[in-house]
Amino acid sequence: MTEAVTSDFELDSRLATDSVLIADGPLSQIRLMNDDRFPWVVLVPRVAGASEWIDLDGAQQRLLLAEINQISQHLKQKPNVTKINIGALGNIVRQLHVHLVGRNENDPAWPGPVWGSGKAQRFDPDVLAERVEIWRQRLR
Repeated sequence: MTEAVTSDFELDSRLATDSVLIADGPLSQIRLMNDDRFPWVVLVPRVAGASEWIDLDGAQQRLLLAEINQISQHLKQKPNVTKINIGALGNIVRQLHVHLVGRNENDPAWPGPVWGSGKAQRFDPDVLAERVEIWRQRLR
C-alpha cells in the first residue's frame, strides 16, 4: 500500500487560479471554485502524478469516496440545492480532481453541465473569504 498523500504533490496552476483552498482533507485539498453562480467544491487528491481514479490505490480510493460523501452531504443542505453533480473529467486539467456542484432547476446552466456554460462570476473578495470560512466551520 502507498502513502495516502505524497510529498511531491503540486497543484495544477489552473486549479489554483480558479479555486481557493478551504482545507486539507485526509487525502485531498478541498477547494471552493471561485464562481458565485453555483455551490461548487473541488477535491484534489494530494497524490503526485495522479490523473485517473485508477492511479489511486484502494485505500486512497476509499478516502476520496469518503471525502466526496462528506462534501456532498454539506452541499445537499444548502438552500435551493436539489441535485448534486459529481464529475472528474480531466480533459483539460489532467491532474485528478473531482467536481461537486450543487444544482437546481433554476440555475444558469440547467439542465446542462456547468463546464463551458457562460463566464465564471467571481466572488467579491470579502464574500469569498466569508464562504471559505463557513466551509471551514462545517468541516470541523
